[in-house]
Amino acid sequence: MWPNADETEQLLHGAREGDRAAVDRLMERHRQSLERMVRGRLNRGLARRVDASDVVQDALLTASRRLADYVHDPKLPFHAWLRQIARDRLADVYRRQLADKRSVANEQSVGGEGTSMLPPAALVRDAELTPAAAMLHREFAERFNAAVETLAEADREIIFMRHAEQLTNSEAAELLGLSQPAAAMRYLRALRQLKSILGDTPSQW
Repeated sequence: MWPNADETEQLLHGAREGDRAAVDRLMERHRQSLERMVRGRLNRGLARRVDASDVVQDALLTASRRLADYVHDPKLPFHAWLRQIARDRLADVYRRQLADKRSVANEQSVGGEGTSMLPPAALVRDAELTPAAAMLHREFAERFNAAVETLAEADREIIFMRHAEQLTNSEAAELLGLSQPAAAMRYLRALRQLKSILGDTPSQW
């Protein structure tokens, strides 16, 4: 979930007045949300070579440099603007990896071509899981990812936002430019499609 909007507005006001401490607090309080977003969008191959925190740091530095322009003409909510910068930085990482001829040719790319997304439950290593349960956990996560990749881009995006980014329906609706009922319907449609693909697999997402 993104930080409280009222507190963000207060810090933006400070930034507009030239308060450098407000700028630093503004960026730092969004770090965790950005890292969760970026980590979820790194496919498995790239995640072995790229640290999500490095992508986030690059995005925050870019946002700091552009903040003066943003505060004088904010066309998007701050978290949506920051999120877009992070996605752009992540896309740059994918392009650099491809340019370096690394072994990403068969990996899913960011954005419309699919992402490697695990539901939050599959990302947690539970020390109390038995080896058999852990194996089933991993197998479900792999099936979940494969199912998500078959969805249309719009459906895949809202599943990612609600599960990997853990956004609320209202937050997802705002970022997608949809009404809350429309976002909820898109989410339910995507869930129904996933259920039809996954069959009777117990719901862990």
